[in-house]
Amino acid sequence: MMLNKNSKKHYFLFFFLTFTSIVYAQNKASGRIVDSKNKELSKVDIFINDNTTPSLTTTSGNFSIQSDSIIHKLKFSRKNFTPETMEITPENAENIFVQLSQAKVSDIQEIVLKGGKTKYKNKKENPAYAIMQKVWAQKRNSGLQKFDTYSYKEYEKIEYDLNNIDSTFMKKKIFNKLDFIFTYADSTASGRLGLPIFLNEAVYENYGKNKPSTDSKRTLIAQKTSGFQDNQVITVSAKNLYRDINIYDNTLNYFDIGFQSPAGADGFGTYDYTLVDTISIRGEKAFHIKYQPKRKDVLAFQGNLYIDTDNYAVVGATLRSTQKINVNFVNSVYTQLEYDNPDDATFLPKKLVTEFEMSPFSKKKGSKSIIAKRSVDYSNYEFNKPLDPNVFKRKEEEYEDKFTDRDEAYWTKARPDSLSKSEQGVYNMLDQLQQTPKFNRMVKLFETLGSRYYNAFKGVDLGPIFSIYGRNDVEGDRIRIGARSYFGLNDPWRVQFYTAYGFKDQQVKYGIEARYMFNRLNRFMIGAGTSRDIVQLGGQLTSGDGVTSRTLSSSTFFARGENISLSSVNQTSVFAAIEPWKNIQFRVDGVMQSIKSAIPEKFNLMYYQDGNLRKTVNDSHVTFSIIAKPGAKFSQTGIDRYQARNLAPTIVLRYTRGIEGLFNADYNYDKLQFMFYKPFLLGTLGKTVVNFEAGKNFNTVPLALQNIIPANLSYGLAPNTFSQLNYYEFVADAYTTLHLEHHFNGKILSYIPLIKKLKFREVAFIRAAYGTLSDASKAINVEGYKYSAPSEHIYYEYGFGIENIGIGNLRLFRVDFNWRGNYLDRPDISKFGVKAGIQVGF
Repeated sequence: MMLNKNSKKHYFLFFFLTFTSIVYAQNKASGRIVDSKNKELSKVDIFINDNTTPSLTTTSGNFSIQSDSIIHKLKFSRKNFTPETMEITPENAENIFVQLSQAKVSDIQEIVLKGGKTKYKNKKENPAYAIMQKVWAQKRNSGLQKFDTYSYKEYEKIEYDLNNIDSTFMKKKIFNKLDFIFTYADSTASGRLGLPIFLNEAVYENYGKNKPSTDSKRTLIAQKTSGFQDNQVITVSAKNLYRDINIYDNTLNYFDIGFQSPAGADGFGTYDYTLVDTISIRGEKAFHIKYQPKRKDVLAFQGNLYIDTDNYAVVGATLRSTQKINVNFVNSVYTQLEYDNPDDATFLPKKLVTEFEMSPFSKKKGSKSIIAKRSVDYSNYEFNKPLDPNVFKRKEEEYEDKFTDRDEAYWTKARPDSLSKSEQGVYNMLDQLQQTPKFNRMVKLFETLGSRYYNAFKGVDLGPIFSIYGRNDVEGDRIRIGARSYFGLNDPWRVQFYTAYGFKDQQVKYGIEARYMFNRLNRFMIGAGTSRDIVQLGGQLTSGDGVTSRTLSSSTFFARGENISLSSVNQTSVFAAIEPWKNIQFRVDGVMQSIKSAIPEKFNLMYYQDGNLRKTVNDSHVTFSIIAKPGAKFSQTGIDRYQARNLAPTIVLRYTRGIEGLFNADYNYDKLQFMFYKPFLLGTLGKTVVNFEAGKNFNTVPLALQNIIPANLSYGLAPNTFSQLNYYEFVADAYTTLHLEHHFNGKILSYIPLIKKLKFREVAFIRAAYGTLSDASKAINVEGYKYSAPSEHIYYEYGFGIENIGIGNLRLFRVDFNWRGNYLDRPDISKFGVKAGIQVGF
């Protein structure tokens, strides 16, 4: 996940704190227990979470209980009374009111429950299996789909808390002059301190219709963020950690990784189920089923399901990851779900709580980590009421006007529960931090590392800092200095510039580009740029026409063989783009360029035109593009946007028309290109990433304008390239390529003793290309006989990789082993290769 500078200051403090801190936990609870006549009850056994032995037997009607672990649930049991179970959260842990009712004969179930895990000859003997079968037989759909119109309110709270703070930690030099933040910390039952560092509250209004056409709208009407009120990058980044889940789905999406759902139709392949009891939830009887994974090394949960005894609907569930969860930066996952079930075929979400414990280095209990907690309350459901058509009209980023200007009276009314004392303090703490010079210097350091740009002075950033040095066979050592305008997250315009110098060719290169956006709603913008540089053509198939970007293959530090296939390109371009529908962009580019070999004695780009031998191709073309990213999420409305990572696809359709005679252009030609990219979750099998490209030149053009099947000669990882090809090995008038990469998430290696302790994850991949090259296209080039397309057979590569290599929670390295599948009789080929690189992700 590459961060960019579109993250104003304070964005990187957020991540700094995320990777240097700790966990908030609810470890104690207290309250009062009475009978149906409100008389206090004693001798009540209280069970914490799923313990089978009581942690406390009361001596009066009042109780206070604490635990070394987080308390998520309490069960109250007394002889001759119906047991009651309550879910515990930090908001309701104090002043709990419990009312036990006298047990009736009709309450006694015919199922005899015994302690411990019962072994059955087959799953059909398990009473929990009979119950789950009825759940699957009546698999429900979202109740919103059955109404002509609907609306509801959504209150969301996201909180990041540090924990395990001790005196040694507080005395670290980094907190010198920042130690006032610890006055906002609260003690936990373990004796350590918990410190809230980020709080975001949001209220959404949701509208939808199913007749006569389908449409929906989610509008942010109020938001309050501690210390970051105007910075949408931080809040969107925080929210993007979470996915809304449907307990009935077979696969649940966490961090774009698939976990097996305990309520999914194939859950018995992953989980063991035990019928524990029948309890009362919101006045309704429910089966309590406990589940746990058959193998602890898989991406699965353990927890509880609560199934309505009448209609077999899931009314509640808890999902907790195992101690061996194999996800980067994540120590544990906990989710609590509540549903309403208006009828036998539908369900409506009532409450969703998801909690992640994250740490940069260690998964050990008590290590310094952070709890990222999101809770969502759904309310005010209304159905089949007329909705104003204007509700569905597109608004800028679907924010309501002045959504950050709500007063405290509004929030007091909007919150389902009041804020705790520590939650209230986080707003004051972040305001104080912003006034601290040391804090601002730390922010600037992390901002520079994350965005790749250094803010030199107001409105000007220098960078990208990681592109300062490069090397290739034409330029030798290369120095590149760049800058851009930057006044804020939502700048409607941007100017970028760079200059570079090669010590071997002793030539100065440059590029400059300017863009301006007229409308934030449809993102109508224009831009222009010009550049003169050394470029590796064919680094990508479906590439854009930007002038300030530079491909990795143009300046690789370490690579196999020589890279002499570089071109000298002078280019000037203009463009206009508009987004008439959300995440669907129409773009027009006009490009004028001249291309020649950067090293003619070793790489020949000369061609014949009308019987004349020429070394420079003059080209003028217009490109029409449609770029769709349905489901993608972005962090702000400025001319540059940060796209949050999710499973959204990218679809590109592009038509290029070359115009002979325009600015001395040499050729008329037509080119059509298509690209489809998308990750797919395949349940417990992992995730498959698909990238498909196809294109065709309809006219004869010289090599400089042809489609080059992209190669990767470096020893690093480069997506959508072929690791065992040489540059220009395959050239095609028409082509199709397919890249399939499957991430097993450790499913195979978890079966191997000793190796499974390393928590490596396996990747398998195959890459294929097919194309044709006409005799005319070969003949137009002086050395056209050297070039061919993979038309005799489909060219393919295959291999496997090991990812998640590292220490503790910091596992960023990946190594790939690649084999060339065919065309093995060609000279100077590489049949096998190893690639390695950093892969940031969960």
